Amino acid sequence: PLQIVPFCGHIKGGMRPGKKILVMGIVDLNPESFGISLTCGESEDPPADVAIELKAVFTDRQFVRNSCVAGEWGEEQSSIPYFPFIPDQPFRVEILCEHPRFRIFVDGHQLFDFYHRIETLSAIDTIKINGDLQLTKLG
Repeated sequence: PLQIVPFCGHIKGGMRPGKKILVMGIVDLNPESFGISLTCGESEDPPADVAIELKAVFTDRQFVRNSCVAGEWGEEQSSIPYFPFIPDQPFRVEILCEHPRFRIFVDGHQLFDFYHRIETLSAIDTIKINGDLQLTKLG
């Protein structure tokens, strides 16, 4: 049942320091982009706050991240040491929640940190995944 994209799921108990989210999947053969978002609930109207949105953009070979608080998107961050995703290949993304930040690992390598813009970590209770990928495991 996990293979359905777009996917929306509940994070039991919300986020907290030490909690890790694991997303495993396979990139589509001809991908444009895919996204992983951690949000405060599922509301569309008004839109739920987005604690972190990760978006892999294959045309630019960018892995951008941002957040949306009270309807306002923040400053987008895009610097990465390398682009880790390959079309038609499996990947493993880990989002580790620490006290001041999220640490993002891809295939076991730390790629970047994203400092929290939402203070109440326990309110971050929903994961949304969309785009050009197949989900194989979520944990």
